[in-house]
Amino acid sequence: MIGRLLGALSSDIGIDLGTVNTLVYVRDQGIVLREPSVVAVKSGTNQVLAVGEDARRMLGRTPANIVAVRPLRDGVVADFEVTEAMLRHFVRKVQPRRLWSRTRIVVAVPSGITELEKRAVNEAAAAAGAREVHLIEESMAAAIGAGLPVQEAAANMLVDIGGGTTETAIISLYGIVHARSLRVAGDELDEAIVSYLRRARNLLIGDRTAEEVKIRMGSAFPQPEEIFLEVKGRDLVSGLPRTVKLGSSEVREALLDPLESIVEGIRATLERCPPELAADLVERGIVLVGGGALLKGMDQLVSEETGLPVHVAEDPLSAVAEGTGRLLDELDFLKKVSHTARF
Repeated sequence: MIGRLLGALSSDIGIDLGTVNTLVYVRDQGIVLREPSVVAVKSGTNQVLAVGEDARRMLGRTPANIVAVRPLRDGVVADFEVTEAMLRHFVRKVQPRRLWSRTRIVVAVPSGITELEKRAVNEAAAAAGAREVHLIEESMAAAIGAGLPVQEAAANMLVDIGGGTTETAIISLYGIVHARSLRVAGDELDEAIVSYLRRARNLLIGDRTAEEVKIRMGSAFPQPEEIFLEVKGRDLVSGLPRTVKLGSSEVREALLDPLESIVEGIRATLERCPPELAADLVERGIVLVGGGALLKGMDQLVSEETGLPVHVAEDPLSAVAEGTGRLLDELDFLKKVSHTARF
């Protein structure tokens, strides 16, 4: 009875706790927050100075006494205390603390997360004010958010290319038949662009510049028209600022290795698919979600390499958060697909 009373005093929330961005879904309101998973702290301490968009603007631009960090690496908690502070900030931002208010929180996590990492996420959510925490695999949340019929006795295959991990999963009858979590995703695509420019052009650029190049020019499949962009950085020979003209074909070349790793991960998941479910995939194909799904030609590359039809979700960036939100409306469904902790 006390649990029901506490529930009435708060709004349940779903969290897509991403390496690059965190999205928060509030029940009956939808996605109300979409901010970078970045925290600015005082150097040598865990004193939080800024969180989210305010902290992201500090990346690569801070004085020595301030450090802007991403507390999640490769989709998992790398710094528990800073992650806790970030979660608490986001939860209180969407739901100002009220007397006796405790909330139910659904958090999407990578399928490859360890028990220790699960405990870290549970404790961080509890410290942020949760009375009940449900952990759900990102792939399942994304499939639900993308509208796939996960309750049917038929195969649904989803590939979630996020910032820190690429999640591949085959889902049927409320469960994951086989899943693979590959720690190659958007961050590695950015790093590949940085490495290429350092190696081929003697130009050093930052992560934010690399991300901008990826978004504006990146492609996974040859495009009909060559695009050029002026990229600014530091010359590795002279040490002075320099601008180079970069072509989209060069960027595609830079992305070859990490894209090949992602495709290999998709193939490895398909190889573990039971024959009856494999037959379903010939008709249903693969659904792409996550920021990587927006890379030009990504669907064409995956389709060519697997021989299956490939579809990009209607809103690939929001699929995981939308999935956690839908589960908040269907608690029986939530209990079937999540791991629960109560506080």
